[in-house]
Amino acid sequence: MIIRKTYLSQLLKWKNQPVVKVITGIRRSGKSTLLEMFGQQLQSEDHVSPDHIISLNFEDLDNEELTDYHRLYTYLKSRMKDRSMYYLFFDEIQMVKDFQRVIDSLLLRSNVDIYVTGSNAYLLSGEIATLLTGRYIEIKVYPLSFSECLSTLPETMSPESAYRQYVDIGGFPYTLRISHDRQQIKDYLEGLYNTIVLKDVVTRWKFSNVSMLQSVVRFLTDNIGNVMAVKRISDTMTSAGRKISSHTVENFISALTLSYIFYDVTRYDVKGMAHLKSGHKYYLADPGLRSIIIGTKTGDLGHILENVVYLELRRRYREVYVGKVGDAEIDFISVDGAQKAYYQVALSVRDEHTLNRELTPLNDISDHYPKYLLTLDNDPVISHNGILQLYVLDWLREEPVR
Repeated sequence: MIIRKTYLSQLLKWKNQPVVKVITGIRRSGKSTLLEMFGQQLQSEDHVSPDHIISLNFEDLDNEELTDYHRLYTYLKSRMKDRSMYYLFFDEIQMVKDFQRVIDSLLLRSNVDIYVTGSNAYLLSGEIATLLTGRYIEIKVYPLSFSECLSTLPETMSPESAYRQYVDIGGFPYTLRISHDRQQIKDYLEGLYNTIVLKDVVTRWKFSNVSMLQSVVRFLTDNIGNVMAVKRISDTMTSAGRKISSHTVENFISALTLSYIFYDVTRYDVKGMAHLKSGHKYYLADPGLRSIIIGTKTGDLGHILENVVYLELRRRYREVYVGKVGDAEIDFISVDGAQKAYYQVALSVRDEHTLNRELTPLNDISDHYPKYLLTLDNDPVISHNGILQLYVLDWLREEPVR
């Protein structure tokens, strides 16, 4: 079991605070295991009695009766028999209709510490977000990072070989247990992908045209890293014989991002200091899903690297945008409070023309925030007038700062 130190430290930071800890992320990214680790730590280090940790998974049929919020609340009251702190772990609580009523009532108690998980952003939409305003914090969990996967591999394996494996099978924790069997990994990822699409997307949003939804998924996957507009997707698919309206495309993409299978990245005009409404980029939640969705074709290795870097930035920083400087593009801008940084990503910049192309947008930025050029060139750190060129596999192995 990989100890997810960054996430555990966030849980410990908020332990016993009167806010609901909402743990979100794509299915099988390790949310339930994280709570299990946290529960073990509560027992071993804080000496919390096991009967003061109440853990319920609402996808478990044994708990089906508790998906009625009245019964759930009655059950919890029966378990809490003294004034000591009780730690409540609720997995996939969105399965409980009107679950927010239970949460709201529990928050009236001073001896309850609540942790909930969900694999769909519905958990934080609508009524619960309004009801719990100022009384919850979100902890976003992602599949294993490159660094986490690397820590499980033999020391004799080079970072380059590890990276090739990472972009091939991805970072869903269970894949590491079956990494010796590629067919088993393929079967597992296909099953996971179908569960997400059918259960978290089709069933929840009641989409009838699954084939068209799959076409949109393939289109987004095949265009990772490209600036796209909903109308362009609609027009391109229609011209290819898959007639679809912009409204339908927009609904599909909304459902896919709310289910965390894709991330929607907006653009930011650096010089105008404004968010742009047009042209978004979309990135997959895990690189291993790519071959499941569009097959094993090689594709654009530069955009695959860009996807990996984007996910790492999401793990490290609160906000990540695509940048625009005049007519040029900055791959990513990370923002965390008053801190900001700019990133360009390229497979290689040993060609002078490519190097100049990547540096030009960064040189056009007049502020003094850090600027980085991340590449797969295994060269020493180079400074181009203050722009640091880093070997991306070294950068990916850095310890995230929280």
